[in-house]
Amino acid sequence: MNLAAVILAAGQGTRMKSKLPKVLHPVVGKPMVYYALDAVSALGASQTVLVIGHAADQVRETVSNLQPPTSNVPPPILVEQREQLGTGHAVLQAREALCGKADSIVVTYADMPLLQTATLQRLVDLHASTHATLTMLTVRAASGDTMAFGRILRDADQRVVGIVEEADATPEQLAIRELNCGVYCFDAAWMWERLPLLQPSGTKNEYYLTDLVAEAVNQKRTIAAIVLDDVSEAIGVNTRVQLAQAERIMRERINTAWMLAGVTLIDPATTYIEADVAIGADTVIEPNTHLKGKTRIGADCRIGPGAIIRDSQIGDDCEIISSDVTQATVEAHVSIGPFARLRAGAHLARNVKMGNFGEVKNSYVGEGSQIGHFSYIGDAQVGARVNIGAGTITCNFDGKTRKKYRTVIGDDAFIGSDTLLRAPVTIGARAVTGAGAVVTKDVPPDSLAVGMPARVIQKLAGGGINEE
Repeated sequence: MNLAAVILAAGQGTRMKSKLPKVLHPVVGKPMVYYALDAVSALGASQTVLVIGHAADQVRETVSNLQPPTSNVPPPILVEQREQLGTGHAVLQAREALCGKADSIVVTYADMPLLQTATLQRLVDLHASTHATLTMLTVRAASGDTMAFGRILRDADQRVVGIVEEADATPEQLAIRELNCGVYCFDAAWMWERLPLLQPSGTKNEYYLTDLVAEAVNQKRTIAAIVLDDVSEAIGVNTRVQLAQAERIMRERINTAWMLAGVTLIDPATTYIEADVAIGADTVIEPNTHLKGKTRIGADCRIGPGAIIRDSQIGDDCEIISSDVTQATVEAHVSIGPFARLRAGAHLARNVKMGNFGEVKNSYVGEGSQIGHFSYIGDAQVGARVNIGAGTITCNFDGKTRKKYRTVIGDDAFIGSDTLLRAPVTIGARAVTGAGAVVTKDVPPDSLAVGMPARVIQKLAGGGINEE
């Protein structure tokens, strides 16, 4: 079966009370529209049309910058619904792009981020096996929130005979507990033929996609329906309350998947892991930890409590306690924190130890080096087995020229506590700076620099010293 998809994303979302279009509000780090695109891409749809409307340019820009969920499917075609005239009118906007190019059309929504590919696959499979004109997704609601969904009308033989929108339902119809999710799989030729014939209806005088159900009944067409197993998949996000609900459920799904994959979450309720994060087996995630973006965590690590890691690569057997790591690379067997910070471009090699309240930015720190607490290493190249004492600062920023300069520290150097290294400056291999030194000139290898400004004391072969 040649399948295409239409995703409706044109609504304004006034109940969000936001300048950001509803479908761009993030759920676990990604805009809602991403999840709809991901779900239909995984179905194998040959083409997807995203119908946009409110803040169309902003939605278009965001979607164009999204990394495709699946690399082997074409990007979505974006078409604009300039007037908000209902769901039937919205789907009709995709006719030019899709008519004659697919046998079946799946219609879904950009504000239903919890709807999963497996559910859509069930819908498509039932549609194919029953040769239905349309197949629909329904959900049976318990007492309480009906999510403003339309009610499913069935006859005495339990065949679907219509849908009535909540705004147009009688009190008796409002008591019906089977709800329409608004997600369908249509016979494409029939849908494109009937959509232009829809008439405006209801209190809003709109073109309802649901009226196609009544049309199929009148024509004695086959209508199939499946009932959702997980009611949460049907949640449409229209308010900040529903956004928070979707966020919680999505986090629970992600956290459950990682625990089943061999990762320990001490307190899943306070662990925040975004969709693109990867974690190795036997890693332990402590409470109040946030893993964001395309972060990769190795095996046998201990992360947290209170760690925040964004778009970073963490090797095996690392410990990161109550620290902030952003766009950094951390190799294996590294210890960080508590209360340390790695900024963009920081790279800690194997076996590095970084103390509390230290900060590294745009710098490489070599294997086995140690960075004492209350230190700042910026725009630096640090060799292997270097000791950086507490309070050390690389003074990399020139306030007059507004330029930043690099500091180079050779292997096995020892930087004393409270050393200030005014870049550009090079500290040679095995060189030593005394506590409180202010280094403004290069220090040769195997030398000791002390004072303010620092002067170099070089050891002589005879055992004496010479001041330069």
